[in-house]
Amino acid sequence: MSDLGGGGLPVAVIGAGPIGVVAAAHLVSRGETPLVLEAGDAVGASIRSWAHVRLFSPWRYLVDPVAVSMLEPAGWTAPDPEALPTGGELVKGFVEPLAALPAIAPHIRLGARVKAISRRGFDKMKTPGRDQAPFELVVRTADGGEERILARALVDASGTYLSPNPLGAGGLRVPGETELAEHIFYGIPDVLGRDRARYAGKRVLVVGSGHSAFNALLDLAALVRQEPNTAIVWAIRRSTTAQLYGGGADDRLAARGGLGTRMRALVSTGVVRLVTGFRTTRLDADANGITVKGEEGSIGPLDEIVVTTGFRPDLSITRELRLGLDPALESPVALAPLIDPNEHSCGTVYPHGAAELAHPEPGYYTVGMKSYGRAPTFLLLTGYEQVRSVVCALVGDEAGAKAVELVLPETGVCSTDLGGSCCPAPADAAPVLVGLGSGLSRSGRPSLPLAGTR
Repeated sequence: MSDLGGGGLPVAVIGAGPIGVVAAAHLVSRGETPLVLEAGDAVGASIRSWAHVRLFSPWRYLVDPVAVSMLEPAGWTAPDPEALPTGGELVKGFVEPLAALPAIAPHIRLGARVKAISRRGFDKMKTPGRDQAPFELVVRTADGGEERILARALVDASGTYLSPNPLGAGGLRVPGETELAEHIFYGIPDVLGRDRARYAGKRVLVVGSGHSAFNALLDLAALVRQEPNTAIVWAIRRSTTAQLYGGGADDRLAARGGLGTRMRALVSTGVVRLVTGFRTTRLDADANGITVKGEEGSIGPLDEIVVTTGFRPDLSITRELRLGLDPALESPVALAPLIDPNEHSCGTVYPHGAAELAHPEPGYYTVGMKSYGRAPTFLLLTGYEQVRSVVCALVGDEAGAKAVELVLPETGVCSTDLGGSCCPAPADAAPVLVGLGSGLSRSGRPSLPLAGTR
């Protein structure tokens, strides 16, 4: 066992989503003491925000072997391996039972938001003795207080869902975006459920060209059939619709092709009005509604805006750590060439582990979606393999850390901006895509070249 950062201290895990709770399971299985810090009031808090969305990866690609080996003796029954759960079902069927195990539950703290991390007594500039100092986490507690927690190592599985990309094409919020925040939703709203009243009979703009946008638009189109006064505009930054809808009937992933086919039909029939080449420059509001202004025109008046332009990591909490980040993706430098969306889809990302996830700050690892920085795709099985390798590294098992043990499905599965997959789904499955899966063959080589999802 490594003495990194101070013997006897826990390994802190930031975030209690699937990756964070699985990280805790691996740590416990190796005799380590984890401390899982979750900002929300329940495990899987971010997923609960999109609990209504159905995954396009079946259960067999959504669970971790070590976690299953701990769950089954406790009476857990694995869901149908071919069934496609919603986000809420993933939490209820896997994350909650795993987090409730007696070996894990005492190590999870809810309502504990990490606000800053440093080495105790060492700012970023100081080097002598730095590697032997424990990490110090500044944590805001559920009662609004502040606590300082020491840890010998850190596994940051906090994700990116709470850091959506803004409406502005330049990566910054446009004028009016902050002021009109109550009329803007980032991600996929529950249009047919929780958020129905917000969109029924309203004039709605959806911005973004990935599958998250498709999901929101399809739900809004279903709402139009129930509430005919609902109007939908769809704005994309690309100037043409080439490859926008995917391969249709020729797509080797039937569900992905079907999704694009349905979207094409909504546009061609006028249910959705598509505006191409639109880059937002500002938002204005008056008594008639919101006007979204672009470089060469405007859209409006509107009542609501849905922004599906992806997510980014929150780097503010690690300002005092020495990180090695790719300047564009904001992922670990060694990982960036493997996930660069200009070169790869999720179907061509090779398995990787602690070596690619390491930073110049020994003992600190980002895993899960946050490790991918601004890249739009992520595979849940890949995240489980990340934490297996990282935990091996933390306990001094160098061979285990280097050995990539990922076995991925033979069919291609790629992800959307929410980490969702476009794995084939049954014909009667809901037309939504948030899921988590993978797209490599058993050899670790790409089994199917897939187009990007942004």
